[in-house]
Amino acid sequence: MTATTKPKIWVPGDWNAFFGFGTNILVNLLTLTGLLRFVLKMPDSLVFGRILPATGLMLCLSTIYYAWLAYRLAEKTGRQDVCALPSGISVPHMFVVTFVIMLPISLKTGDPIKGWEAGLTWVFLQSFVLMIGGFVAPWIRKITPRAALLGTLAGVSITFISMRPALEMFLTPIIGLPCFAIILLSWFGGVRYRGLPAGLVAIGVGAIIAWGSTLLGGNYGGLSGAGVTSALANFGFRVPLPAFGHVFSGFQFLGVLLVTAIPFGIYDLVEAIDNVESAAVAGDSFPTTRVLTADGVVSLIGCLMGNPFINAVYIGHPGWKAMGGRIGYSAATGVTVILLCWFGTISLMLALVPSVAILPILLYIAMLIGSQAFQETPRNHAPAIILSLVPHLANWAVNMINGSLAAAGTAVAALSAEQMADLTAKMRNEGVLYHGLQILGGGSILGGLILAAIAVGIIDRKLYQAAGFALAGGVLTFFGFMHGERIGFAETPVVAASYVCVGIFLLGCARFAVPAPKCEPEHHQEAEGGQTVAA
Repeated sequence: MTATTKPKIWVPGDWNAFFGFGTNILVNLLTLTGLLRFVLKMPDSLVFGRILPATGLMLCLSTIYYAWLAYRLAEKTGRQDVCALPSGISVPHMFVVTFVIMLPISLKTGDPIKGWEAGLTWVFLQSFVLMIGGFVAPWIRKITPRAALLGTLAGVSITFISMRPALEMFLTPIIGLPCFAIILLSWFGGVRYRGLPAGLVAIGVGAIIAWGSTLLGGNYGGLSGAGVTSALANFGFRVPLPAFGHVFSGFQFLGVLLVTAIPFGIYDLVEAIDNVESAAVAGDSFPTTRVLTADGVVSLIGCLMGNPFINAVYIGHPGWKAMGGRIGYSAATGVTVILLCWFGTISLMLALVPSVAILPILLYIAMLIGSQAFQETPRNHAPAIILSLVPHLANWAVNMINGSLAAAGTAVAALSAEQMADLTAKMRNEGVLYHGLQILGGGSILGGLILAAIAVGIIDRKLYQAAGFALAGGVLTFFGFMHGERIGFAETPVVAASYVCVGIFLLGCARFAVPAPKCEPEHHQEAEGGQTVAA
């Protein structure tokens, strides 16, 4: 790139990324709107008048900032293929703040406004965890093996990103599978749809099938004319208003909030490091401190304006880059989202587009990120990646069991210790090791990272490194950041002690053991007589 050539703000591939990433953001906005209205029973005046306008502002600030960061990187490197980091509402946190913070407090106080205030304070606390953590994140990224960072990210993609979309697709296969095929054919198979973005084609086909089934009496997409009429009532221009008083009112629930705000702030810290590493593997190296600080700042602005959901860098950068996204798709998404949120259009979108037509895009992203962990790390690190997936699978299973129990009228959080012990004993008799799933899956992001890092150290015969991660795992477990349900002292002391024992054993091996020489993998070739011999 010459001194007079500026990075291109928009390229043809940005259309694909814009519709793909935009629909991703739209799915999340539709989901959180449903949670606010139907789970938390918040009035539409609060949802469409205060929360969504503030959410739109936060998302716009975030996506435009990351577009600017990509522009600066393109200027610095002289490359035209730099892709902006995707960002948006943290999906795991969306459900955590709803079901762990806002819903219990709303039910306890009988006032959904109190639940909203607690959610604002929760994001307020997490924002500072992110901003402070941004200064130690580069060091963490430097010492942690790539297989551990990408492996634990793959665990998130397999469980919490791919499973629900896949299940929804097969619940309504007449819409889900054709839309999924449209996306796979374009983004993996290279099929072009006369210049139309594959994401837009998939949504259009899904909407046609859904409305066609409605007209024929099938109603596969859950759409109706009455729903559209009702949605039109929420139209109107609304801008976010300061919510400082509501943020500080939530501090009355500080004791409850700290139990989850700090560990989930650390979760965001590690997840953001993973995602920056993923982008670096795809060729775009962004400064980790800036990324984490930006997430903290825009989340803080959002909560002060009334948004109870935290911002996060998304996994999926390689996917958007692979489909041609560069700089413009991020900024364009931000502008679009703020218009949707400030004009009350989200309500209409809920009524016009079946969500199952959008979900295949998330499954595509999960496929891409899960495969990246194996493709962009040494082949002999594959066992460590598999190990990093295990805590995420356990965490996902716990969530499924808890949801099933709740549907049957048993809220796990409300059970006494004796009742919980009796329930887990009955589950054990049926082959369900529920307590083991809880321990293994607690703090799954950190758990997967630590286990994979230990395994990589052993595979590479870097036993001091493996020992360091094992001892770190012991400390994190002792204070409840891993293998526990809450922050505290000696939350799972036996597991913490076990990590320490492993660390000491590894130190002993590093100091005194004489390892066997590394063996090159055997290659076989056919001898002249047809016998296989070692090369």
